[in-house]
Amino acid sequence: MSTHKKIRVLIVDDSTVIRRLLTQTLSEDPSVEVVGTAPNGKIALAKIPTLKPDVMTLDIEMPEMNGLETLTELRKVNKTLPVIMFSTLTQRGAEGTLDALERGANDYVGKPANVGSVTEAMARVRGEMVPKLKALCPRFAPSRPVRESFRVPVNGSNGGAATPEFSLRPKGQVSRIDILAIGVSTGGPNALSTLLPQLPGDFPIPIVIVQHMPPIFTKHLADRLNSKSELQIAEAKAGDPLVAGHVWIAPGDFHMTTDVSGASPKIGIHRGAQENSCRPAVDVLFRSVAESYGRHSLACILTGMGSDGLIGCQAIADAGGQIVTQDRETSVVWGMPAAVANAGLANRILPLGEISGELTQLAMNGRHQRSLVAGGAL
Repeated sequence: MSTHKKIRVLIVDDSTVIRRLLTQTLSEDPSVEVVGTAPNGKIALAKIPTLKPDVMTLDIEMPEMNGLETLTELRKVNKTLPVIMFSTLTQRGAEGTLDALERGANDYVGKPANVGSVTEAMARVRGEMVPKLKALCPRFAPSRPVRESFRVPVNGSNGGAATPEFSLRPKGQVSRIDILAIGVSTGGPNALSTLLPQLPGDFPIPIVIVQHMPPIFTKHLADRLNSKSELQIAEAKAGDPLVAGHVWIAPGDFHMTTDVSGASPKIGIHRGAQENSCRPAVDVLFRSVAESYGRHSLACILTGMGSDGLIGCQAIADAGGQIVTQDRETSVVWGMPAAVANAGLANRILPLGEISGELTQLAMNGRHQRSLVAGGAL
């Protein structure tokens, strides 16, 4: 483990202007040290053994060896070096960024466009990039007690293990679940790519998701996930009907809500104020779900930095709904799930690979029994 007091960053971009501006911008933070730059992936890979960076920022389109090729080669020899893509907020940039995340990048920051000045542009980059650098290098964060996650088997038995440090909310008598709401951020595209294909095509309830992403990106993410899953997955639009077996991802820069006031439940979309510096925000969706579905709500918090979703989970818990979170070991950043776990709101804390089974079990609860009763009555 590095003993350096600052986060050592290697910047990889073919633009001399971008390398200079990004170096200047990141170096203004006292916790960050830019230890080197490279104009393409080939040079960057050669520098890594000497520079020993803690994080690498990586452009996608570069000569000789582009960002995707660089990631492929890097992950053959180093699977742990955090990589943040620095990509354009365009359709091509969205596709390239999602490709990069699939190849092992940890997160991304959009290159600023249509801003008033260089100063404003770089302030925006610093505001997004520095927190992500710190989240991906948690040993540089201020010292504070950290409680380790633990696995609680689905049957509720502790299996003779040591007493867990978290207070789990007991499942109790689980009500029929009518909706699943998922909140996720850093590491989310890959987490969703694992989770959603594991859910059956006849999943008996609708699914609504907030993934922290900008416009354009959410549409491409939904399309990719749809191609991998038996579920019907799409970027949400106002008025979309909430029906079983369908998944809606909140569009970038819009909050998503659920509306059950009419004849049938449907999606709501609005551009209210940011919450937790986010739009879409998990809290907005979860509060709406709690209000619409009450104790018939099921929430799932996956990997992500920050604490978006904590207030929303409190609303769902207060309404009597169920909450499942991802564990520390399988999270890229254990921020959002940790906030919920530390507050004692989770009913289950599970590895990513076991979450689909728990969600399916909860969603199916009571449905087979009712169909059998109905069948017997005929």
